[in-house]
Parts: sequence; C-alpha cells; structure tokens
Amino acid sequence: MTLTQLKYIIAVDRYRHFATAAEKSYVTQPTLSMQIHKLEEELGITIFDRS
Repeated sequence: MTLTQLKYIIAVDRYRHFATAAEKSYVTQPTLSMQIHKLEEELGITIFDRS
C-alpha cells in the first residue's frame, strides 16, 4: 500500500464518487481507479462495491 493509494481511498470515501475523488485529487478517473484496483489485488479484498 502506498500513501497515494490511501489518499485515493479516503477521497472516494469522502466524495462518494470516483470521478469527483479523482478531480479533487488532481488525477484522471482511470488513474485513481487503477491504483485502487491494484491495492485491492494486493490485499485480496474489494474495498469499494462498484455497482
């Protein structure tokens, strides 16, 4: 886990939308999603339900 990935998780939790979290984190939505997905794979868990 990197500090950046943790920052992105906190942003998604705070703003409740990946697009808004990405905008507030000054990254693109695909970048934010990819980093969270990498962390989920590393930990072997699903952090956010994307339905």
